[in-house]
Amino acid sequence: MQINVTLPDGSVRQYEKGATSMDVALSISEGLARNVLAAKVNGEVVESNRPIEADSHVQLLTWNDADGKKTFWHSSAHLMAEALEALYPGTKFGIGPPIENGFYYDIDLGGQPLGADDFEKIENKMLELARQKNVFVRIPMAKAEAISYFQEKGDEYKLELLEDLADGSITFYTQGNFTDLCRGPHIPDTGFIKAAKLMNVAGAYWRGDEKRKQMTRIYAITFPKDKELKDYLFLLEEAKKRDHRKLGKELELFAFSDKVGQGLPLWLPKGAMLRERLEQFLKKAQVKAGYSPVVTPHIGSKQLYVTSGHYEKYGKDSFQPIRTPDEDEEFLLKPMNCPHHCEIYKTKPRSYRDLPLRLAEFGTVYRYEQSGELHGLTRVRGFTQDDAHIFCRPDQVKEEFVKVIELVQYVFTSLGFKDYTAQISLRDPENKAKYIGSDENWARAESAIIESAQEKGLNTVTELGEAAFYGPKLDFMVKDALGRKWQLGTIQVDYNLPERFELEYVGADNQKHRPVMIHRAPFGSMERFIAVLIENCAGNFPLWLSPEQLMILPISEKFADYAEEVRIFLDSHDVRAQVDHRDEKIGRKIRDAEVKKLPYMLIVGEKEVETKTVSVRRHGSGDQGSATLEEFLGMFQVSIDESLGK
Repeated sequence: MQINVTLPDGSVRQYEKGATSMDVALSISEGLARNVLAAKVNGEVVESNRPIEADSHVQLLTWNDADGKKTFWHSSAHLMAEALEALYPGTKFGIGPPIENGFYYDIDLGGQPLGADDFEKIENKMLELARQKNVFVRIPMAKAEAISYFQEKGDEYKLELLEDLADGSITFYTQGNFTDLCRGPHIPDTGFIKAAKLMNVAGAYWRGDEKRKQMTRIYAITFPKDKELKDYLFLLEEAKKRDHRKLGKELELFAFSDKVGQGLPLWLPKGAMLRERLEQFLKKAQVKAGYSPVVTPHIGSKQLYVTSGHYEKYGKDSFQPIRTPDEDEEFLLKPMNCPHHCEIYKTKPRSYRDLPLRLAEFGTVYRYEQSGELHGLTRVRGFTQDDAHIFCRPDQVKEEFVKVIELVQYVFTSLGFKDYTAQISLRDPENKAKYIGSDENWARAESAIIESAQEKGLNTVTELGEAAFYGPKLDFMVKDALGRKWQLGTIQVDYNLPERFELEYVGADNQKHRPVMIHRAPFGSMERFIAVLIENCAGNFPLWLSPEQLMILPISEKFADYAEEVRIFLDSHDVRAQVDHRDEKIGRKIRDAEVKKLPYMLIVGEKEVETKTVSVRRHGSGDQGSATLEEFLGMFQVSIDESLGK
């Protein structure tokens, strides 16, 4: 019997029923087949040797696919477990999932010591076993038989995991001398794994419960080529140099204080200037795009967030209510700006002629993140969103959505983010209880996003279950200079909050209608955006954005007066300049300016005073020659235009 296999490019091929994804790969190219790690059949990731029994959509997965890497690292966790069992007899195993970069395994060593000094021998054992090219064999197992197996091994962790599994759904996987409870899938054999590196070891409570036993968690990563491991380790070192927490301190941008509180950043003068310039940049663009600025309080009545649904969905992640002396009066630190903007909309009657109404605010919000999840500026408890909400008629949704995409693209281009993917985040059709609103409204909102992304020719991926609880969204996943992905800008279509707040406008038919709400934030949050920006440019900010654009360096105090003349001239032309009046040698002043990543240095001495010129140096580029102040302004403006992508 023949079955039809539809490939990602839409082509259809016929195979005998029971053919495998590997058979499909071999029919296309032996070279492709050598690189296939697994396959996605009708949306489910399976082994490449799993029989295909009916007409199916098949995607062959290699190292270049996210699901291919995930399968590779899942199999690598089993390989590491086999190595650990060989080196540390009696080890018991918890769970070993793939993560964003690599995998980990929670293990119980039974008191045997394991530290960083042991990493190399474990890595060597993993590679020794990998070279055996042991096949991953899937074994369906009756529950009673599975329980008996782990009772004999004395592994209470696997026995506990088995309690949650139904008979008939249990599978084991074996490779070499290691067998584990696992649903799979796995790569064909261990031979694909050519490089391994254990990254660190930490403590982890069994199943995340601090009342349970603390296990040893080993983080590791593997690659199909040794060069890829070397490249990865190099990027890790680069990431350390670019760490926004390190550079933020060195460049005097922000700080944290235990007395102020965890996750609450303090913006220092230079950091505040950086924020201010980003805000003014976007505010200027928003005015051109027809947005009206608003300001709302840092707190709101608890009832406001009950109405919006935020309290039900996020109440546990918010700070505890603020109670006043008045009975039953409670406030919350603002977790979102949108409910406040809904109330602004309701301050007066609206006509269809008033729409779209675009309200914008740099609004600070607060969410109680667990202390262990806080991380510099990327995960904080108080952050400012470049928030705006567009209230429009249903027939205006697509046009407004496209305009917001164009605004996000303008922001990214101006700040040097050229490599990004637009993630279409949709509702999970299998778990609609997580969301509010009717199926009809969700269908309309999702269609608007998909059509707008297509119209703008965005590079998109679609993720089910990643929508906000009130509507689908378009999340911009930006790749930085080190190839890491960050979720920054977001746009969301919302038919539900207007319903919950009973927002209305009078239509051309003189009847009342419900507006649609578009949430958008090109930066996402100022804190997270600045953290990513710092790491992307390694603290070398675009010239227009740099808190300190220029330092004037007099060779000695004799030339201080001329240095001040230069500063005043530049200041009158909106160039942010300072004079280094320290009693230091000029070489030291230049080195210090380089460390501070100041874009320009102007050196002045006897020759410059006589000729009314300056000696120009550019950060990272060295001497640029002498110039009059007018010539330098022209040079400076060209650099500004280049940094804005003009």
